[in-house]
Amino acid sequence: MKSILITGCNRGLGLGMIKTLVGLEHSHQPAHIFATCRNKAKAQELVALEDQHPNLHVFEIDITDFSKHQEVLVDGISTVVKSSGLNVLVNNAGISAKFTRIGMLKAEQMTEHFLVNVTAPLMLTKALLPLLKAASDANSEAPLGSSRASIVNVSSILGSIEDNKQGGFYPYRVSKAALNAATRSLSFDLKEDKILATAMHPGWVKTDMGGANAPLDIVPATAGIIKFIQGLSETHNGQFFEYTGKTIRW
Repeated sequence: MKSILITGCNRGLGLGMIKTLVGLEHSHQPAHIFATCRNKAKAQELVALEDQHPNLHVFEIDITDFSKHQEVLVDGISTVVKSSGLNVLVNNAGISAKFTRIGMLKAEQMTEHFLVNVTAPLMLTKALLPLLKAASDANSEAPLGSSRASIVNVSSILGSIEDNKQGGFYPYRVSKAALNAATRSLSFDLKEDKILATAMHPGWVKTDMGGANAPLDIVPATAGIIKFIQGLSETHNGQFFEYTGKTIRW
């Protein structure tokens, strides 16, 4: 892949993925790596990486501010990639409430989770479609995948309806299930444009969101995630996978 955009990179999985990408051998790095964060002043590690790596471009944006998608991201990325377009969009930014039983559920939690975890990635995908289509056209001889044009929606196994054996987690579960449904629709809507769409569970990772009890360390987890993205093919289109490549039931 020549270019990739990852949202939500101030910490956690997003920052880990950026570290993995800039840590690859130079010949294996994307020519252009784009990252978003809500506040550069609170993303010092990410900004430091930008200073060290000329191919890394950090954009300060709240992805729920839809009015800024064109001005900040689409125009900003276009200035760098020109007619080459954007090969990979990783919708990583998201939020997760603590374990929530029905008796403790608040309407505001549901609204906020849908805004951040479902509406924002869909609206961003819509805004970036011209760049994804440009990449697909520019790499028309490449097979379906990250060398052409791909959308990776970072989901969660908690969004699997069939694997839900515990209940609770209403805002997070329901929003990730909705993101999965959106991913499936994108895979059909963008099929003629040869743009792949897949949902990926990144594993339970030791981050601020995942918590200290998570079994996976961030370095090996994000290395596996990047490997998964690099290996995307037609078999992944419209499907739900763990980052290891294991299929997850809807």
